[in-house]
Amino acid sequence: MDASWEEFGWERLGNGIGRRRLPVWDATVTLVAGADSVLLHDTGSTLREGAEVRAQAEALLGRRVTHIALSHPHFDHVLGTAAFAGAEVYGAVGTAELLGRGADALRADAVQHGMSERDATAAADALVAPRHQVSGEWTLDLGGGLQVLLANVGPGHTGHDLAVLVPGSPVVVLCGDLVEESGEPQAGRDAVPSHWPAALDRLLELGGEDALYVPGHGAVVDAAFVRAQRDRLAARFCVS
Repeated sequence: MDASWEEFGWERLGNGIGRRRLPVWDATVTLVAGADSVLLHDTGSTLREGAEVRAQAEALLGRRVTHIALSHPHFDHVLGTAAFAGAEVYGAVGTAELLGRGADALRADAVQHGMSERDATAAADALVAPRHQVSGEWTLDLGGGLQVLLANVGPGHTGHDLAVLVPGSPVVVLCGDLVEESGEPQAGRDAVPSHWPAALDRLLELGGEDALYVPGHGAVVDAAFVRAQRDRLAARFCVS
């Protein structure tokens, strides 16, 4: 099942697990395949990106994405969701309400960051909000003994940060933009700096010292990197 990850430009992280760094904004999408179901973490920034990820997932795995977990409600991570018709979509509690009333703001933010008006409008008009909202933790059974944990670990980077823990050897933690490797973590107007270090503590508690931590942007990192970024954020925002 994993023989062609690299051929499609994906990085294999484990059996049935792979991720791709998308162009332009370097946002990460990750596939987790069980025996029965396939989870996608984030969906890209446009309908075209989402459709490309969908096609690659089907070519790699021979089946469709059945579940989507959105790490947080920023345009480069959610605007491709409508390309995955029929998938069950999950987000941190409050994400559905925010996306339901925030399509215009997402479109404007995408255009401000360089997306064409046409692509931004098409994606915003088709915006899909999560049907399932995670307030604490939610276990998804993907079949074959693979159970992944969706954890509402925020607020931090935004008010609605959802991480995914994939068990195995090694454990893989999908962090979204709570962790960034290719640059310093971005703290926009919707960030909650006073809680961000605690969110990273929670990621470390979930994954442990030997886990792979997949950031929203950049290369896969280890626990030491997450801990160092946690300490820099605490100093930056004067949080103990």
